[in-house]
Formats: sequence, C-alpha cells, structure tokens
Amino acid sequence: MSTRLNKVFLSISASLALTVSATSYSLANTNTTNVEWPQNNVAFCNAALDRAEEQLDDFRKAYTDPKKIPASFSEGEVKYTNPMGWTSGFVAGNFWYIYEHNKDASWLKTAKTWTDALEKMQFNRKTHDIGFIMNNSFGNGLRLVGDKAYEPVLVSSAKTLMERFNSTIGATYSWSFGAWEFPVIIDNMMNLELLFNASLLSGDKTYYDAAVSHATVTMKHHFRPDYSSYHLVDYSRDTGLPVGKQTFQGIADDSSWSRGQAWGAYGYTMVYRYTKDEKFLQHAQNIVNYVLTHKNMPEDLVPYFDYDAPDDPSIINYRDSSAASLLASALLELSNYVEKNEAQRYQKAAVKMLRSLASPAYLASEGENGHFLLKQATGHYPRGLDLDASLNYGDYYYLEALTRCKSL
Repeated sequence: MSTRLNKVFLSISASLALTVSATSYSLANTNTTNVEWPQNNVAFCNAALDRAEEQLDDFRKAYTDPKKIPASFSEGEVKYTNPMGWTSGFVAGNFWYIYEHNKDASWLKTAKTWTDALEKMQFNRKTHDIGFIMNNSFGNGLRLVGDKAYEPVLVSSAKTLMERFNSTIGATYSWSFGAWEFPVIIDNMMNLELLFNASLLSGDKTYYDAAVSHATVTMKHHFRPDYSSYHLVDYSRDTGLPVGKQTFQGIADDSSWSRGQAWGAYGYTMVYRYTKDEKFLQHAQNIVNYVLTHKNMPEDLVPYFDYDAPDDPSIINYRDSSAASLLASALLELSNYVEKNEAQRYQKAAVKMLRSLASPAYLASEGENGHFLLKQATGHYPRGLDLDASLNYGDYYYLEALTRCKSL
C-alpha cells in the first residue's frame, strides 16, 4: 500500500492558503490581553492555574448538565458529547485539577457531581477509551480524596476494558467500526493507566500483565526507526501479526501526527512509572528526542498538527495546542526518571511550552471560546473537524502539566 494514499486535503480557499503562513496563522485570531507572568517558573504555574480557575468558574456556571458535556469549541459554537463519548471524562478531570490547586469545597462538589454522572460508564463496552473516561474522573477523585467508593468502579471499568484484550495479539483493540480486523491506535497507550491502577486496587496481576503486553506489542509495531509513530496498526487475529499500518489524523500514513507522538511519549513515561522497566523509559526518551529535535518543531514548541505538514506547501500549518499540553505534561513526569542534565532539558522544554500556551496566541481571554482555556488545537485535520479549536482534553493536560510544574 502506498504510504501517500492516505493524504487528504481540506477544501480551503486558495486565497487563504496563499496568504496565511505558518507563523502568521499561529499568532492570529486572538484578542487575549497580555499577562505579565512571574519569572519564577513555579510561581508562573501557580499564577496560570489561578487564571484557569477564573475561566473555568465561568465554564461551570455556563454548563450545568454533567451529562451534556462540552467537548470542543470551534467555528463559534460549542460541540457536546454525552457520557458514552471518549472525551466525557475530561471536564470532570479539569474540575479535579482546579480542586487540587485551591482545595475549595465548591470545586470539590463540582468535581464529584461531574464524576458521579459517569458512574455507569464502568460498563461502557462501546469504546476502548474507558480509561480516559474513568481514570480522569474517578481516578483523580480517588487520588485526591481517597473515596473508597471509587475503587470498585475503577476495577469494574478495567474489567470492561479487558474484554477487548486478545492474548494472541497481546493487545486491546480500539475502534469498533470500519473494515479492520483488530485495529490498535497509539492513543490506546493512555488507557493502560486504568489497568495498572486496577491491578494495584484489586491485587489481580492480570490487569498489570495485559498493560505491559499491550505496551510491548505497540512499541514493536507502531514505531518507525526514527521513533515516529503510525496512528493505527491492524493485526490479524489468527497470526497476531500486523496486516496494515495507517495514520488517520495526520496528512499521510507515513507522516508524524503530533498528538500521536505525544500520546506515545506520555504513554511510555506512564508505563515506566508502574513497571520501572528500562526499555519503556528509553522508548519514551527516544520519542521525546525525536519531537524536540524535529526540524519542523516551531520555536515556541507548540507543534503543528503534523510534523510533516510544513513540508507540503498546499497544507495550512495549523498548530495543535493539545499536543503541546500533552507533551509538556509527559516531559515533566519524564524529568523525574532521568539524569540531571536530561531532566533539566525536559523541564526547560515543558515550561517553554506552558509559557507559550499561556500567551495571547493560545490562551483564551475571559469569556472567549466558550470558556475553554486553550485555543489553536486541531481535532481532526483530514475530516476538517475542530480546526483552530478548543478541546476539553487539551485543557485537561494543560492543567495537569501546570500542576506538575508546581512541584519543580
């Protein structure tokens, strides 16, 4: 299969394509007032969380139905999901991070309300992303308040996810649609945290073993020699071997979709946290080194939606603030596991990303963008969905990264 067959272009006016450069686009579409952030990095991250609290206070006042969940904001309107959707747990997670920052009882109540609304999703068999849904809500709740009632919900959620695990392949399958035999996407690395936590909570090593297997198989088949990643690998259920490799949210099958690279960096850092297996740590570092040294990484370290996009003059170089926030969070955790020089390098890059995201180019002003935090995220470029958008998961990892930054 030709790796360029997957290339898909949006119907964008020729005049816009000719006049909008990568740099000018990244700085456009903003009316955020410049903020004089503290020079000290820890003080900056605290101040940025204070600012986020103000914006999300308006958010929680505007959206009061925890089963009608704001997923994104683009083209002047909010798009919603319901508890079944893969992004349904991020808003609850955002509220948990604000509570972690301020320890205010009203935020605890809000976080619990939006978490409790997802309880039935422990039995959601229609998505592989039950980890995103339940770990970001119930998982953060358990971490922060130790509510024992959350434990069986998380274990039950992991049990549901395990129904997708195939021992022949050694992985859990992703999409339940399409003509693939056993599709596994790089995003699935993020759902392994639910399995690791369930193993700790239940004492059942089955969950741990499945997570390690999935990470190992993905490491073997998803990554190219330069440590860039395919989005999807399709496996044969009979042989357990790949039968196809594709990239659906980048510009081509052989391109480097930036959020996919960040899923990988974050995922393998997290797997190392639970396993302390050096192969996973090294793999996380290899992915990080690939993106940080990429010739098309912008100066402000907020990636284009695809690292290969600037090489094609017919493509508008949308940024992806969600990829930056996700990568910044991964880098801050990764810095805890490496030698001092590398740790400083990762922290410096992460803080630069966060300071860029807190600039007028990317941070929404009060009342802007449906009360989401970050602008200039890219949801799905080939389908033309959520371009120059705000995404609830971009906000989630921005808050998580700022929270991790506070402990530098």
